[in-house]
Amino acid sequence: MSERTLVPKPTGHVMSPLAFGGDYNPEQWPEAVWQEDVRLMREAGVNLVSVGVFSWALLEPEQGLYTFAWLDRVLDLLHEHGIRVDLATPTAGPPAWFYRAHPDALPVTRDGVRHSFGSRGAICHSNPAYREAAATITTKLAERYAAHPALALWHVHNEYGAPVSACFCDTCAAGFREWLAARHGTVDALNEAWGTAFWGQLYTDFGQIDPPRLTPGVCNPAQQLDHQRFADAAMRENFCAERDILHRLSPGVPVTTNFMTALSQCDTVDYWAWGSEVDLVSNDHYLMTDGRRTHVNLAMAADLTRSVAGGAPWLLLEHSTSGVNWQPRNPAKEAGQMARNSLAHVARGSEGAMFFQWRQSRRGAEKFHSAMLPQGGTDTRVWREVVRLGTDMKALAPLQGTRTVADVAIVWDWHSWWAQRLEGHPTVDHDPRERADSFYEALYDLHLTVDFAHPEADLSPYPLVVVPALYLASQRAGDNLRRYVENGGTLVVSYFSGIVDEHDAVHPGAYPGVLRDVLGLTVEEWSPLLPGEAAWITGPDGASSRADVWSEFVVPRGAETVWSYTDGPPSPGPAVTRHRSGDGTAWYISTRLDAPGLGTVLEAACADAGIPPRGDLPRDVEVVRRSGDSGDYLFVINHSPQPAVVPLPHSGTDLLTGEHAAGLLTVVPGSVAVVRMGG
Repeated sequence: MSERTLVPKPTGHVMSPLAFGGDYNPEQWPEAVWQEDVRLMREAGVNLVSVGVFSWALLEPEQGLYTFAWLDRVLDLLHEHGIRVDLATPTAGPPAWFYRAHPDALPVTRDGVRHSFGSRGAICHSNPAYREAAATITTKLAERYAAHPALALWHVHNEYGAPVSACFCDTCAAGFREWLAARHGTVDALNEAWGTAFWGQLYTDFGQIDPPRLTPGVCNPAQQLDHQRFADAAMRENFCAERDILHRLSPGVPVTTNFMTALSQCDTVDYWAWGSEVDLVSNDHYLMTDGRRTHVNLAMAADLTRSVAGGAPWLLLEHSTSGVNWQPRNPAKEAGQMARNSLAHVARGSEGAMFFQWRQSRRGAEKFHSAMLPQGGTDTRVWREVVRLGTDMKALAPLQGTRTVADVAIVWDWHSWWAQRLEGHPTVDHDPRERADSFYEALYDLHLTVDFAHPEADLSPYPLVVVPALYLASQRAGDNLRRYVENGGTLVVSYFSGIVDEHDAVHPGAYPGVLRDVLGLTVEEWSPLLPGEAAWITGPDGASSRADVWSEFVVPRGAETVWSYTDGPPSPGPAVTRHRSGDGTAWYISTRLDAPGLGTVLEAACADAGIPPRGDLPRDVEVVRRSGDSGDYLFVINHSPQPAVVPLPHSGTDLLTGEHAAGLLTVVPGSVAVVRMGG
């Protein structure tokens, strides 16, 4: 299986022109509708559609019998109308005949229940029959369509990890043992890594090891962590097998698979490892109606996707024109929100905006999911906004290939996230995703554009690096963060970070493990707060902040106390500290601060990092820059209900209106400006 790549390589693939379109499922409609589809696609400015994502049963209605004629006609029709194709391998949805012949290809849950056919993504990724069938259909598609003039991109599978990633069947058990032998080498090494001396779990042969199936008590945490890694690697191995077939038979055509990098959407895939395996990083993103500011979640997902791509251009392959249908409540997007969402992704590096889907379905599980062409047809607000957005996307052609410019970085690691969700921790109320969301939102409100970075990646380009939740941190990661600070960087670390190594073993010595030296402190004890409890902390000039969930007994060992607990068990001890180390500074936050308190600490860290305040920018107004050989482009996206007045660093031209822009730019509520500086 593919080894984990810690730092993704830049892909550098540029969509030309900027992609605009969506998933096209003509098999759901009579062929007479196809002509209307392509006519309306041209009217809307569609130039790329994804085809065949769930078409395996139509392409191969029985084993070895292939019916490509309908797909031939679809691709020919699209090409005749100047629409390019992102052609999918349909391996996310094997046909009913396949499962009837191979029922063991259906995945098994941790408690031993085998899933049934009738949904999507019900796949045991270790199953040899599935792997063989997936390779065969991929080969047949590549042999037939590699030279088709409509082909622009290959799209492998669909949303790996959703809805199933891990399987606990006997086939997976055998694969898990092989993976463990390759990872650890010997059973003795595995026993040491897993700490099997605890509770008498010692193994003398790899054949004795099963996946972490249902147990009467807490299952070995290291075993659970390794199994999550194995499940991710098994999916990635299947992707790479299909990718390699496509590279061999269709050279020069880039291969992608649609990620779901948003922490609100997928938590089972290590996208740092996947980013270097695709030719073009692509992503699906949907707004989560959980009461939070959805545009902040969108910005975070786009920044994370760009970072997985190594800063290179990427592609938004799916989002929605309006409401979705799979959340408990699915409100429609307000007027103009579709364009704001789309252009926010472009601002943060996407080479286009694609949707699920082109024509709204009449049947099936997603018939109430919005689409580019709604049930009501062309006399609808959604359709008119789609056509307008198509025009705007054409106007943005000059910025193709430019890259988003980031100000700061957040350290994030999916393996650490997996480890933090294991049982037996000090409190169930600590949520690493919540910490990442909160730190990102605080930086967003300071109008800083964020890159995400693996903890072992080069951090030298960033004056400020924030670590919101790095419970699992290797010694290499600790050394990397220490060198970053010593060389002049400013670091901010949140509680419960640096605690365990890559095997979930506590680092020797006092907490916080590999980060205690760079932070200049030790933590004697954690003292999580009970539901409803709060602690107050006081900082410079008597400023105070409310905190909850977590508190600690911090002992400075070179660090200075900046904020102190004024109540609670650690009172009057340090709550927030600052440590000079080499040429840089490391901050530590030992509790969960409220939003104003966190913002205040991050403002102070920005001052240490030499990042000037941007208080002249209104709240909920994004100002993001893309830069490249064709020039500098400033996106101003106003999510607020008031006009936004934004100072421009240089005069220029708004690509969306053609108007000259200089001095103070006014952007009306809910609108977007894209100013080409100097243009």
